[in-house]
Amino acid sequence: MAFEDYKTKDSVVVVYTGEGKGKTSASVGLLARALGNGWKVAYVQFIKHWNVSEHDFINKIEPIFKDKLLFHKGGKGFYDARALSAENVSEAQHKKAARHTFKVALDAATSGEYDLVICDEISNAVYHGLITETAMKKLIKSKSPKTSLCLTGRNFPRDLLPLADIATNMMKIKHHFDDKFLANKGIDF
Repeated sequence: MAFEDYKTKDSVVVVYTGEGKGKTSASVGLLARALGNGWKVAYVQFIKHWNVSEHDFINKIEPIFKDKLLFHKGGKGFYDARALSAENVSEAQHKKAARHTFKVALDAATSGEYDLVICDEISNAVYHGLITETAMKKLIKSKSPKTSLCLTGRNFPRDLLPLADIATNMMKIKHHFDDKFLANKGIDF
């Protein structure tokens, strides 16, 4: 097949998943690429409510990109139904925050106003039952035809993989945490 025979799509669904590092970093790279291309981007964070370097970066560039960048940080932290949140946040509070954050993402994706909507850690929210797989499918299926969507987090639902155009599994080969070293600011968070 000759290069001239290839076509472009008006939008794509990108998935960054897996047990390894780099999913959020990849989504921030995609954010930079899209903004550099003049696109309007919504970056919606589902889990990390504490201050991390990527949030500092996005907060610093928001004034530069003004109405081209929406940043919504809506999570209540890591959650596992088998173990209560380390931050004493109830299951109901986690679910309420996830539902609100999902609404922000759905509104952005369906509005036709954004070229790219990034839903960071949405797969974690689905995996832990804070939002449903059906809701994630609705997000993918009902997005504006010209809006690309990036979904990150561990445990992306296998049943939804056919809806993705690009899917990357981040696989850990080695991480210094396994040798009892804490995460490094600027590298790990």
